[in-house]
Amino acid sequence: MAERVHLVSLGCPKNRVDSEVMIGRLHAGDWEFTEDAADADVIIVNTCSFIKPATEESIETVLEMAGYKEAGSCKKLVVTGCMVQRYGTSLEGELPEVDHFLGTGEYHRIDEVLKARAGEAPRSYVDTPLYIHDELAPRMSPWKKHSSYLKISEGCNHRCAFCIIPQLRGKLRSRTVPSLVTEARQLAAAGVRELSLVSQDSTAYGRDLTDGSNLGGLLRGLARVDGIDWIRLHYVYPIGFPESALRAIAEEEKICKYLDIPLQHAAGPMLKAMRRGVTRTGQERILERVRGFVPDIAVRTTFIVGFPGETDADFAELCDFVRAQRFDRVGVFTYCQEDGTPAALLPGQVPEDVKMERQRVLMDLQADISRERLERWVGQDVSVIIDGPSEDHEWVMSGRMATQAPEVDGQVFLDAPPDDVAPGQIRTVKILQAAAHDLVGMVVA
Repeated sequence: MAERVHLVSLGCPKNRVDSEVMIGRLHAGDWEFTEDAADADVIIVNTCSFIKPATEESIETVLEMAGYKEAGSCKKLVVTGCMVQRYGTSLEGELPEVDHFLGTGEYHRIDEVLKARAGEAPRSYVDTPLYIHDELAPRMSPWKKHSSYLKISEGCNHRCAFCIIPQLRGKLRSRTVPSLVTEARQLAAAGVRELSLVSQDSTAYGRDLTDGSNLGGLLRGLARVDGIDWIRLHYVYPIGFPESALRAIAEEEKICKYLDIPLQHAAGPMLKAMRRGVTRTGQERILERVRGFVPDIAVRTTFIVGFPGETDADFAELCDFVRAQRFDRVGVFTYCQEDGTPAALLPGQVPEDVKMERQRVLMDLQADISRERLERWVGQDVSVIIDGPSEDHEWVMSGRMATQAPEVDGQVFLDAPPDDVAPGQIRTVKILQAAAHDLVGMVVA
């Protein structure tokens, strides 16, 4: 009888892809996946450690899963991902309940670790991250079947003052265009219709390769894959975004008119302290260039408030920037003082209550802008990909427009959907109402 595996995936979409590769490797080895931890012989927790709250959630989840091992239903507990990469073998003493630890470059070892008998395999596998999976790696998703993330590269060569990702994920490692196109075909054959391209730095895609791979060529190659209808680009570093990619977004019908471009701040002193290598004026020129190529593009960005030394004037300038740019989507994070980052040692650490208040003010400001941006869709017929029953409203189906990414953006709730609406369909919906982040519509075709 095949042993059953339960996997908990925490953190970002890049981590989700790693989790799916692990599930795929195990499924190919005759392991069965179960959604119920109580039924599992083996439990895997793929952790996040980007900021302190993520690390705390990872530890809490590991301890929760360890309860099943203590109760006797689980034989083996494995912890993988960023928390392992960050803290290494020190976790062996901190978490004695865990049988094995795998860093971010070792997730392909999951099957050999689980096959090993007690004492045969090292307890920890943590080294410089070098591995990135390719199209030959089996991959299986227990989540949405019609929408998938495609990891185009791994690692980051930037050294932003607040970020620990280069330590957790290593240097830039891009996959080739043929590898990614082949995986996209495999995903399409499995029923995927929507691809969200993810990485630590999508702008840098292909710069480490010598075969001519570049972001524009990748986008056009993916747009030729039969069965894939929507392609969306995430995590674009603002400096150096290639014109070839902008032209592809403008010209290729399958590529969503959407760009996720984390800017982090707008005030000059903050951008300099963050080591972003750009000024507010520079960011304004970048956005003007993007909108010049794709006038109707939806822009998503993220900002950090409460960075060390942030003054009331700096925050006011950030708010002014947001008012002027009229972004479609904005995420606002409060700064976390992370050990191992240059920013952790900076003077002028901002009190927590000030951070939280600035986050609230900026989110309220953006909510008004978002509502205004969404109201333009009322009365229009738009294409919506159906995700399935809403998690927020009972008896209601939900979906998304091409300008709404899964999990991070708003949704379209369907008013009295017809019986033939099913997940994965792309249907024509008339928009009836708009709120701050979501829309309500009715299927008309």
